[in-house]
Amino acid sequence: MGVTGPIRVVVAKPGLDGHDRGAKVIARALRDAGMEVIYTGLHQTPEQVVDTAIQEDADAIGLSILSGAHMTLFAKVIELLKERDAEDIKVFGGGIIPEADIPPLKELGVAAIFTPGTSTGDVVAWVNANVRQSADA
Repeated sequence: MGVTGPIRVVVAKPGLDGHDRGAKVIARALRDAGMEVIYTGLHQTPEQVVDTAIQEDADAIGLSILSGAHMTLFAKVIELLKERDAEDIKVFGGGIIPEADIPPLKELGVAAIFTPGTSTGDVVAWVNANVRQSADA
């Protein structure tokens, strides 16, 4: 049973962070690459993000976090996906995330972290290569 159609990605801005330019740029790049993108808007709770991803049958969640709350917010999204039996939804993210925090985030289950300066092409290439790869095999 392969999944057909374009890759579906929820792009979210969890927490109190009010800066969404980067998230909108990534959302646009993913959409321009042929993916279906659901942008949730600012100030989403982890519960809202996970609910949206499940309701929209998303393949991935991309979180943009600039507030410094990345350890808490990523952990909560991963925890909620496990609770909802939706661990097949890959989580990736970006923002102002110190290099020292990337290995612990990956241990939590975050598939990839993109820091400032990453090209949109690199993000698109990663999503294409890593989301739904088992369906393409």
